[in-house]
Amino acid sequence: MSGQPRRIALVTGANRGIGFETARQLAQNGVQVLLSGRTSKKVAEATVELRDAGLDVEGLVLDVTKEESIASAVEEVETRHGRLDILVNNAGIRVEEYGRNPSEQPLDRWRETFDTNLFGVVAVTTAFLPLLRASAAGRIVNVSSLLASLTTHSNPSSYVYSDTFKSLPAYSASKSAVNSWTVHLAYELRDTPIKVNCVHPGYTKTDLNDGDGDQHVSEGARTSVSMALLDDDGPSGAWVHEGENLPW
Repeated sequence: MSGQPRRIALVTGANRGIGFETARQLAQNGVQVLLSGRTSKKVAEATVELRDAGLDVEGLVLDVTKEESIASAVEEVETRHGRLDILVNNAGIRVEEYGRNPSEQPLDRWRETFDTNLFGVVAVTTAFLPLLRASAAGRIVNVSSLLASLTTHSNPSSYVYSDTFKSLPAYSASKSAVNSWTVHLAYELRDTPIKVNCVHPGYTKTDLNDGDGDQHVSEGARTSVSMALLDDDGPSGAWVHEGENLPW
C-alpha cells in the first residue's frame, strides 16, 4: 500500500478501553483516526487526550444502534474525507450477570446484546461500505471474542468451560454471529481490495470484564491494529489472535 494517501480509520466504541487504545496505536502508526462513541462529551474528552499526545485524531459521534446516527456519521466522513480505508467494529457490550445459568438470562438482555454486538456491526459496515469501496485497499476488522468459539466452549480443558463464562450465552452467541457475518462478507468482497477479518483481543482488563483479565489494553488492541494495517497479501475471512488462527 506504499504510495497511497494517508490512511483514514474509523474505530467504533473508541472513547475508552480497547477501542481507545486501538485508536491510539493506529494514530501512532501514522493513520488519521476517527474516534467514535455514543456521546459527544466522552468523544471530545478522548479525542483531546490523544491530540494532546500529538496524535492525529478526530472525534465522531456514532451510536451503532441508531440508524439516524449512523447515517449522519457516514455523511460527515464523506464530507470530510470522501473515503474510508479502515473500519474497526469495536463497539460492544456485556449486560448479562455473571453467576446465572444460561436459561436464567432474561430475553431482553439477549435483544440488547444483539442490538449492539451484531446488528450494530452489520448496520455500520453496510452503511460505510460505499466509502470503503472508494479506498485503494479497504480493511474491515470485527472485534470478536474467544467466547464465540463453539469448539472452545465445548472443550472441558478450556478456561471458558466454566460457570463464569457459561453465564454469558447472549454475549457468546452475538460474537459467534459476528464471526459468521465476517466470513459471509469476506466472500462477497473476495474479488475486491477490501479484506474482512475478525479478531479475539485476548482476556483484557476492561470495564466490560469488570476489570478482570490477564493482559493490559495495550496488548488487547494489538491484534485489531495488526489486522487493520494488513498487507495486500494478508488473509480475508480469518479469525485471529496475535497472528494465530482460532478454532471456530
